Amino acid sequence: MFRRRSAPTTGDSAPTGSPRGSEPTDAAPSRGHTPKKGAPTPKRKEAEAQLKRPLNAPLTRREAYRQYRERRKREAVREREGYLKGDERYFRPQDKGPVRAYARDYVDSRRTVSEFFLYFSLVIILLLFVAPVTVQNLVATVVWPLMMLTIIMEGIWTGRHIKKVATAHLPGEPVRGAGFYAAMRMLQIRRLRLPKPRLKPGDTPVPGQ
Repeated sequence: MFRRRSAPTTGDSAPTGSPRGSEPTDAAPSRGHTPKKGAPTPKRKEAEAQLKRPLNAPLTRREAYRQYRERRKREAVREREGYLKGDERYFRPQDKGPVRAYARDYVDSRRTVSEFFLYFSLVIILLLFVAPVTVQNLVATVVWPLMMLTIIMEGIWTGRHIKKVATAHLPGEPVRGAGFYAAMRMLQIRRLRLPKPRLKPGDTPVPGQ
């Protein structure tokens, strides 16, 4: 009547807290475990070098070349603008120096036959095609040689004058090539000369200015 109920056997009992017949789940990773990332962990030196790398530093050779071309393009535009504005920092090597500056000022302050050389050449070429034979012979034997002789004489006289004045007022400055430099500038159309003229026809050039 007061018999104790027998305890269930081990085989008939189910694990506490889990339903009977359920499969055991995978164990959760421990707190100190780091799962794999698919790539090896960088060394300390590599990590420090990565942190020191500038933010805009190129990652590939192609990216570095692209940045170099863009930088050179910006520099070329800046140099061109400075050259057109007359900034001596952007002048070509053959344009630098007080002797070359005086040569430019001297040429730009005078009206010469040489600065109309291109216009004369176009007119002469046109006459050789459309003018009568007598006019063509006159142009070929008289006008063209006379124009060339005038230009040569102007160049020689201008070059000697510039060298003489530069030697007297700019001692120690090299004058080699200044005459040829001035003669070539004389052949250019005034508004197309570079560096742009600082003086107008009739102004007085001052050496060393």
